[in-house]
Amino acid sequence: MAVGECRGHCQYEEIKEMEKENGRRVDYCSFCGQPRTEVAVMFDGEDGSHICDQCIERGHVILEETMERNRRKAPNFKMEELLKPTQIKSFLDEYVIGQDRAKRSMAVAVYNHYKRLLHESAGDRQIEIDKSNIMLVGPTGTGKTLMARTIAKLLKVPFTIVDATVLTEAGYVGEDVESILSRLLQVADYDVAQAERGIVFIDEIDKIARKSDNPSITRDVSGEGVQQALLKILEGTVVNVPPQGGRKHPDQKFIQVNTSNILFICGGAFDGIEKKIAQRLNTQVVGYGQLRKERIDQENIMQYIMPQDLKAFGLIPELIGRVPVLTYLEPLDRAALRSILTEPKNAITRQYVKLFEMDGIKLTFDDAALDYIVDKAIEYRLGARGLRSICETIMMDSMYELPGQADRKSLRITAAYVKSRLENENSKRLQAAG
Repeated sequence: MAVGECRGHCQYEEIKEMEKENGRRVDYCSFCGQPRTEVAVMFDGEDGSHICDQCIERGHVILEETMERNRRKAPNFKMEELLKPTQIKSFLDEYVIGQDRAKRSMAVAVYNHYKRLLHESAGDRQIEIDKSNIMLVGPTGTGKTLMARTIAKLLKVPFTIVDATVLTEAGYVGEDVESILSRLLQVADYDVAQAERGIVFIDEIDKIARKSDNPSITRDVSGEGVQQALLKILEGTVVNVPPQGGRKHPDQKFIQVNTSNILFICGGAFDGIEKKIAQRLNTQVVGYGQLRKERIDQENIMQYIMPQDLKAFGLIPELIGRVPVLTYLEPLDRAALRSILTEPKNAITRQYVKLFEMDGIKLTFDDAALDYIVDKAIEYRLGARGLRSICETIMMDSMYELPGQADRKSLRITAAYVKSRLENENSKRLQAAG
């Protein structure tokens, strides 16, 4: 007989003796055997059974623990429900122009992340599948952050985008590395089991590069120090996360989060890394340098990026090793910029057409006007962001004046209008500077 059963049986016998002595019936808990007089509250059943408040509390704890284990064990998706890599890429194609190589890498990584979660939940310990964190490298305005925001619409796991530029080494002004996981917890409504299966996109990862190869007497608190603090989180460890972030609430309780199943995607412009790549490619044996030089595509040298180039830029080897998948985003050519203006679901011109349509105004763009905008974006070398800033400059006066004119029902943007608006804006800035 178990200890609990023995205790309940003994108490049952005592209660029977009390009933005989007092001549009246005593109610006792059907689970633990305690009489009504020794518990705070006793609940009566229709069949004559009883349960005390202590047994209810113990049952509640057991139920919570069981539900938590089930949440950790079973993902809320099935293998047959998962989108295949080709389907994920097709979804990205609707929003992001070009960048096929980067989109393929992103699609495969996300798909494998889901399969890894399903593998963990199945309890198969014979083969352990490691996660493959991703490094996206590309010039500004090529679509790194847009790709991350687009993939977030598709996912069945918590997803968050954090900025590496605000991170500092622990003990200094700025956000600690653990704040990355605080954002993920917030997205998951503080469901730890869901957050531990999430995906984190760390933007501007190049901004925490080591400032110099030379040793310094001062600490690199927003550079190498942050990289070292990221190592364990990227690899997988249990982190004490402040739910409300940082040091503003020092008395708050910490939440333990295991990062072993969290997929990290890092993105950065790495401005100037082309020089590091060129230096490596030009290091050739005497007599073969010219032959190698002819094979190199000078217009898109980013495609030759290797992990050693990231090390030369300022990332520490330990961090590079924990982000094994390295891919690049190509600079946007004229055709890609022209497509960005009109083709995606969130195309810039479509957004302006919708905004004017809400005021009852039909907006149209001439092809020559769009070509002129693309030419200016190439001249400014700001990528897709340059397109948006140029369009804002062109449309600002119309967006200010036309909504108040009830008789105005249409607006046509011509190349001459675009040219006049840009020249007028430039002259205003020159006058202000003078």
